[in-house]
Amino acid sequence: MNLRRPRRTLVLGGARSGKSRYAEQLLARGRVDYVACGLPADDGDPEWAARVALHRDRRPEDWRTVETVDLVRVLGEAGPPVLVDCLSTWLARVMDDCGVWTDAEGADARLARAVDDVVAAWVDTRRRVVAVSNEVGSGVVPATASGRRYRDELGILNARIAAASQRVWLLTAGLPQRLR
Repeated sequence: MNLRRPRRTLVLGGARSGKSRYAEQLLARGRVDYVACGLPADDGDPEWAARVALHRDRRPEDWRTVETVDLVRVLGEAGPPVLVDCLSTWLARVMDDCGVWTDAEGADARLARAVDDVVAAWVDTRRRVVAVSNEVGSGVVPATASGRRYRDELGILNARIAAASQRVWLLTAGLPQRLR
């Protein structure tokens, strides 16, 4: 294992902690496939559009943006390094797609399979990959059952990705701490 250039890195942090900027700096040299897992910006949510624009404007011009939740496909492809931003928005979209919020039949099994598939793709990828995710387990306990479910599922996903990573960073107030 090359300790100077790990193949799989997870960058965790709270809101506005600097985690995305730090992850971008880890891959600052050369081409990168930037995987945007959040919903595309639209006129209906100006605050979200401003967040998307901030991230987009920071990226080098030679980085390719891929807007998808199909991380298994992206991680399975050959290509330049990958920056996944972020696992938190990926999970929210997948929970919705699986029918978790509507209590659809089989939703929990579909979600578990989707998470298992992403973790396996993370382990198996031949590409250098950096993923960003929110650390939500240290904050206020959500007031709603859906908020607690999301927090718990994200904590589990983060722990599984961290366990399969050579490097794990935690950003607090813009300061990176290496956890592994």
